[in-house]
Amino acid sequence: MTDHFAFYNVSEGNMSFEAMIHKIKSFLKKDPRSTYLLSIGTDSQVHQTETKFITAVHVHRVGKGAWGCLKNTVFPRPMTSLHEKISMETTLSQELAYAFTSVYLAELAEILIPYSDEGADLTFEIHLDIGRKGVTKDLIQEMTGRIQAMGLEAKIKPDSYTAFSYANRFTK
Repeated sequence: MTDHFAFYNVSEGNMSFEAMIHKIKSFLKKDPRSTYLLSIGTDSQVHQTETKFITAVHVHRVGKGAWGCLKNTVFPRPMTSLHEKISMETTLSQELAYAFTSVYLAELAEILIPYSDEGADLTFEIHLDIGRKGVTKDLIQEMTGRIQAMGLEAKIKPDSYTAFSYANRFTK
């Protein structure tokens, strides 16, 4: 199921889904007593002949750094409908989140469970590139509802930094 995912990290190059999971596990094992926020978010940019989507996976060791990687998806046409574009961003994040929740999220949590009395924790969120200000405000209920239907927490601007900041840097 995950063999169609191809990721890259700016300093480490290309990696498979399994290699990305291995990197995240290694990151958690370096400091298993910390609090972690694992988030997935997608942003997009419409170009003249295509629409480029970047889905970001971001692991934040709260107060102590972060690690992340990116997945590139290109649609061979400009998406001029804001609803279609935001819906596709949400779909790409959901698809990757499902791959995490089906197997790997439990494995990541198992690394931290022995240290939970010492403050270890892992939160999993989906970050959406929508907010209460601007043209995307009418899409909040629909898109967050899709994430919540998966049993996950949806974050919107200004709290959805994985989508509007990290992924955004690589859509240009």
